[in-house]
Amino acid sequence: MLLHQLPDSDIERFLEEDVPYGDLTTSLLGIGEQQGTITFTSRHHTVISCTEEAGRVLEKCGATVISRLPSGTEVEAGAAFLAASGSAASLHAGWKVAMNLLEYASGIATRTAKVVRTARSANPGISIVTTRKSFPGTKKVAIKAIMAGGALPHRLGLSETILVFRQHTAFLGGVERFLDQLAPLKARAPENKVIVEADTADEALIIAAAGADVVQVDKMAVGELAILADEIHRKFPGVKLSAAGGINAENAAAYAGTGVDILVLSAVYFGKPADISVVIQP
Repeated sequence: MLLHQLPDSDIERFLEEDVPYGDLTTSLLGIGEQQGTITFTSRHHTVISCTEEAGRVLEKCGATVISRLPSGTEVEAGAAFLAASGSAASLHAGWKVAMNLLEYASGIATRTAKVVRTARSANPGISIVTTRKSFPGTKKVAIKAIMAGGALPHRLGLSETILVFRQHTAFLGGVERFLDQLAPLKARAPENKVIVEADTADEALIIAAAGADVVQVDKMAVGELAILADEIHRKFPGVKLSAAGGINAENAAAYAGTGVDILVLSAVYFGKPADISVVIQP
């Protein structure tokens, strides 16, 4: 999969946060002009992400990338996946920014890959998608990372998807009143799928019967979900069922095994960063 690249404005912003006035330590030590190399190595099995951006961080600081594996590559402990050469000033200026970017993005990618692998062991055709709950300001990195891990975004924002929650239908007199407007809604946006959240299995069936493209249920027990998935697929074969709420690597196989079409999750955004070793030497 061809993954997006963060723009230069983001790379420059990352550097501005860390080295707004230069590197005082390297300057005072008088080592800035000496030449050296920097090498990034994984300390454990990792799905790496944002190697392209980390390399550009180093290049913005004046270094030259000499080797780089692409985002989405799985590496084992001890594998070097990014290296650059340049002056000590350039290597130290980009070191931590590149490392932090790699560790956080690769942590997300690695967790995502585990969920995808686990879920598809139970249901090979299932789609894994992630929510909008990434930490504010990190969406571009987070989305690249989940895609490197094999997932796709559930929705990138409010502007390009139609996802109707009970918080919307409350202003329309309830779900059933909203469903009376579903056909005209679909006619007004013929290129968009309409996703509608259901609070119960009975409500999910009513929504499916009304012609929603996707019915989404939240925090439904696995046993109940399996019954619902079977009934929706038998009665409404064109309707997809998505499950959201509390899904993670530990329970992804159980949820996938219910026969739902889509798993929606946020858990991959949060957890330990990847553990990456950095060596800088003359």
